[in-house]
Amino acid sequence: MRERARDKGRLQDIIEYSDNVTMLIEGYDYDKLVADKRTYYSVMKNIEIVGEAAYMLTKAFKNAHPEIPWKVVQGMRHVLVHDYANVVSATLYDTAINDIPTLRQLVKQYLSETDWSAWESVIDTAEETENPIYEHTVKTARRMKADGMAVELIEKYTGLNAEVINSL
Repeated sequence: MRERARDKGRLQDIIEYSDNVTMLIEGYDYDKLVADKRTYYSVMKNIEIVGEAAYMLTKAFKNAHPEIPWKVVQGMRHVLVHDYANVVSATLYDTAINDIPTLRQLVKQYLSETDWSAWESVIDTAEETENPIYEHTVKTARRMKADGMAVELIEKYTGLNAEVINSL
């Protein structure tokens, strides 16, 4: 489940793993990167994590920041995870050299400009309740609550916030 309260941490992950990519490719041109399998696959994994963090951002956050092509960022992650045998090395290198620094700069700007208290206080029930995974998570939380599990544990295991759990 995607909650606004987790957006900030996911953006921080994008910064951290983007920094890793930049550090890893420092001093590397395309040929050197492709020849150094350890660094190549490290770059690949870090770009994958950047894509996963972007994928896990709330729809509301992505809609509020359309200047980043979120579907492209997420699409790269999907290729790296599901179509790994067909990764085009030149595309990976271009992403590391050109796209990651631009993405990092915009995300850094979002982190500093966003009023996180205000952002996290909004509950996006319409977006979440249309999601079958969310519906399943709520059913699970209801069973956990009925079995007497503490709200804090239900929060930990389901990702739902206390307000939602207490309303069940």
